[in-house]
Amino acid sequence: MTPDTDLNPQTLEHARSLPARFYVEATMPAFDRRAIFDRGWQLVAHVCQLRDSGDHVIADLAGLPVIAVRDADSEGMPGEIRVMHNVCRHRAGPIAQCDGLGAKSLRCRYHGWTYALDGALKSAPEMQAAEDFRVEDIRLPQLRVRVWQGLVFANSHDDASDLEALVVGIDARLGKSRGLEHYGHHQRVGYDVACNWKVYVDNYLEGYHLPHVHPALNRMLDYRSYVTETRDWHSLQWSPLESGNTLYGNGDALYYWLWPNTMLNILPGRLQTNRIVPKGVDRCRVEFDFYYAPMQSGMDDCGEARARREADLQFSDEVQHEDLGICEDVQRGLASGSYEPGRLNPLRENAVHHFHELLRRAYRDAMVHDGLVEETVRHSCEGGHAVP
Repeated sequence: MTPDTDLNPQTLEHARSLPARFYVEATMPAFDRRAIFDRGWQLVAHVCQLRDSGDHVIADLAGLPVIAVRDADSEGMPGEIRVMHNVCRHRAGPIAQCDGLGAKSLRCRYHGWTYALDGALKSAPEMQAAEDFRVEDIRLPQLRVRVWQGLVFANSHDDASDLEALVVGIDARLGKSRGLEHYGHHQRVGYDVACNWKVYVDNYLEGYHLPHVHPALNRMLDYRSYVTETRDWHSLQWSPLESGNTLYGNGDALYYWLWPNTMLNILPGRLQTNRIVPKGVDRCRVEFDFYYAPMQSGMDDCGEARARREADLQFSDEVQHEDLGICEDVQRGLASGSYEPGRLNPLRENAVHHFHELLRRAYRDAMVHDGLVEETVRHSCEGGHAVP
């Protein structure tokens, strides 16, 4: 068995982008799910969406439907937040098809099988004739759950690393003044994009395209002072911000990417989370949730606050349509047969290189697991290079 040399580690100074086949081959969505998404921490919700017993949020974790729900209160204490498969154990119907508040139980709309908030089956209509069928033996599978900065993450892999490894250093960078746990949810906006999910992440991870694709955003940020930093499992792009009092005011714009598909766009008084959901080799869905600090959320619904939120939504939509257009163009270029891996810009594309190195390592590990390469080959590929 021979190694795939395209997956050898690369130094930043000599790095090239991933070959087009990793973005266009029909087998990649299943491989990405197995190698990356089934092992990674993925964002599901914010605690403000799960305040009370029975509040629930649905999400798509790269093909795995899940439901996050606040369990019933116990001895005056709020119930646990659980994330479970949103797939009925009867014949795979959906337990929930939309977010909701205050549910007493979870009922599959296909045949009416009903589950408690902790995922245990409570009733299954007309199953008396099924021999050895016991309601108490059936339960929705649950994922590992961690709450950080008010954000609810889930992981379906038993051997997953702790979430702390993903977010190390971010708490200190935000400080108490920019803590996200007290923010309130305002609105979700989604976009269907005709590109591979990795194309969208690549685009997010560099400011190199700002002067060419985002003229209004480029005027708001200081491109000359734009800094990109990488850690083991996340990266940060940040820049001084000058947006005027009608939008965000002044301060720092912080753009965090968390492996594999979560973005946190943090501006003064506003958090925008961004989840990239693969939908096929050349399709993904980009879901934005807008959260605001208490003074700008529903607690303060004055005309000025509403106008600022509306301006935020409008400006974000403008930027997203610019990104979506270029990402779809890139996908067509990757699928054209013309593209050969290009050199990365060490100054402006270090976070792209960081992402690609994480992809290469995940793909090598999956190939070892699948028996496509020997473990010794994977270690020889890593050689003396530092792999994040």
